[in-house]
Amino acid sequence: MPKFAFYCVVAIILIAGCLCDETETYDVKYDNVDIDEILKSERLLTNYINCLLDEGPCTEDGRELKETLPDAIQTDCSKCSEKQKEGSTKIMHYIIDNRPEDWERLEEIYDESGHYRTEYLESKDAEESEESEE
Repeated sequence: MPKFAFYCVVAIILIAGCLCDETETYDVKYDNVDIDEILKSERLLTNYINCLLDEGPCTEDGRELKETLPDAIQTDCSKCSEKQKEGSTKIMHYIIDNRPEDWERLEEIYDESGHYRTEYLESKDAEESEESEE
């Protein structure tokens, strides 16, 4: 019976390891970046956009963003931490609302179907409709 218990423990560890691999998240080392600071700075935001568009140099975090962005969009940010989801949503909404020309250029590379913008604008319209009804 001790052998059986040992094998059960090993099986549980292996299963838990497999589950962890399936829920892998992106590196969280940049989770404390001040998103509002980037959005307030025309220079910083433009530098990130230029990096993503291959029109300028990339910082280390810009390169990492550029590498993970296609997967994040394709998987609807399934590997993002909660903080990453909040930050990416905030930035994308800001760019759509305030820099639509830049968004269109980014969309050509990262979201050709326009899926994200369509979903955002539909949810925004629904929120505005709810607010006007109140």
